[in-house]
Amino acid sequence: MDELSTIKKVAILGSSGGNLFYLGGKEPEKLLEELLLQIEAAGMVCGTLQFIAAKASMDAVKENTPAELYTWDESTRKPTVIAKGTIADVNTTASQLDSEIAAKIAKGEMDAVIFMSADPNGANKSAVEAAAAMNLPATGTGGTSMAAIASKGVNVISTSGTTGTTNRTRAVTFLTSLSKHFGVPYRPIIGKALNNNQLDKTSVLPFQRINLRGMMLSSLPGFIAMALVLALSKIPGLTMLGEVFDLMINALPVILAVVAAKQVADFDDVSIVAGIVAGVLSVKGGLIGGIIGGILAGLLVQYIFRKCVEWKFPATTVNIAAGGIAGLISGLAVFFLIAPVALWLGEGIRSLLDLLVSTNGALAGLIAGLLIWPAIIGGVYHAAILPIVLLEMEKTGNSFLGAVDMAGLVMVSAGITLANIVSPRDKGEAAVAAPGFAINMGFGTFVEAAYPFMFSNKYIFAGAILSSGLGGLLVGLFDVRGTAYVPSFMAPLLSNHMTGFIIAMAGSLICSFLITLSINKISVKKTRNTVKENEIAG
Repeated sequence: MDELSTIKKVAILGSSGGNLFYLGGKEPEKLLEELLLQIEAAGMVCGTLQFIAAKASMDAVKENTPAELYTWDESTRKPTVIAKGTIADVNTTASQLDSEIAAKIAKGEMDAVIFMSADPNGANKSAVEAAAAMNLPATGTGGTSMAAIASKGVNVISTSGTTGTTNRTRAVTFLTSLSKHFGVPYRPIIGKALNNNQLDKTSVLPFQRINLRGMMLSSLPGFIAMALVLALSKIPGLTMLGEVFDLMINALPVILAVVAAKQVADFDDVSIVAGIVAGVLSVKGGLIGGIIGGILAGLLVQYIFRKCVEWKFPATTVNIAAGGIAGLISGLAVFFLIAPVALWLGEGIRSLLDLLVSTNGALAGLIAGLLIWPAIIGGVYHAAILPIVLLEMEKTGNSFLGAVDMAGLVMVSAGITLANIVSPRDKGEAAVAAPGFAINMGFGTFVEAAYPFMFSNKYIFAGAILSSGLGGLLVGLFDVRGTAYVPSFMAPLLSNHMTGFIIAMAGSLICSFLITLSINKISVKKTRNTVKENEIAG
């Protein structure tokens, strides 16, 4: 048998709906994109499409409400708009398309139907009758419309209302039901489509989506917000913000749990809710507890969601069970079992670092400064150093390694780029260096701006490490706690030692600037001498 003939063709029929309008229907492209993504993941294809997208909820629609009609373009294999105008005009065209789709169904060209807030007595009347006559398996959402569709004899294998659903959870529910009916394998795709509608197969397995570095980076804004609150609380008249700071410390595990759950499950609001529930119950475990709770919640969301769909629970119930129960189970596991161990581990890491710094702060800072450039270039920084920075910030709002980051990476990069603005080896380098310097100084990030200059000259590379070591030494000497990822002029305000941090930042910046400037001038001089020698020889 021809392989193409075994591929199931699905008809998508419906509208932006009443309640559905507020749950994804008002953005039809995203709604259809998610549905098509899951259809392809199940090894099926879209055979035909009729989707009426109104600019208002169908519960309050009027004859002059603007609307668009989407259909399936076989040449591009994408949804396309074939009619625009008032809802009355669009419904007229939709009725004609309905007849064409009914004919396709009657000829046996469709294998299944997905309904979303369809109108079995109006725009979808002929297609519904044809689906009933051909006994096509159907699934969909929209309580009232699905009840009417079932009453017309359509073989509805699963149905649900739209309350509490999202584009992704609806699509996964539809395809889980259809794949089970046809006996074909299906694993939901969690991720975006790539070019030419190719799926991101690497994001299929939940365990493969666990990325600690990504969780830390995504959660960083919460830590910076906490550091800002700490700095403001030191201003006379704003001491009441100290209570806000304490509250935000307790919120950090929740932030990490939400980010982790969203990353692992990526079921939109469902995974976010599960992460919040798990995070609230994981607060006693600190950052590590929050991460563990979020990861567990994300994994459980996927498992519970699929099981509930297989048991033919309504989509609304599926979402409630997946979000609520997954968050509760994972949160309770952390609360009663994991939190003490996670808290002990976090405290142990902080205590070890504090011991090293208190024993010989200058030496500890020097070593950290010398190693931080090789660490970020080798990919170790975000995997090892950043988590420690966040663990430090969880307790005090700033960090020893965070201060080394600002002085040893950001300021050194700024110094190198500044030197290439003032005295570049050629004019083109100044244009490359200027944006990097501005970003480092203005935002406390983009240390990679120095890479072109460091990698093109081993002496500048060595100068960067030397300057970073000096910055780290000064950080340790003054026992500074601070943070990067903020404007350079603001960083000292967020530290525990403003003067010391200014000295450390200025020291590393000036050192890297002078070294790079000297190397550039020597390089330019050598180039000129070489040119003169060639001219004389010529």
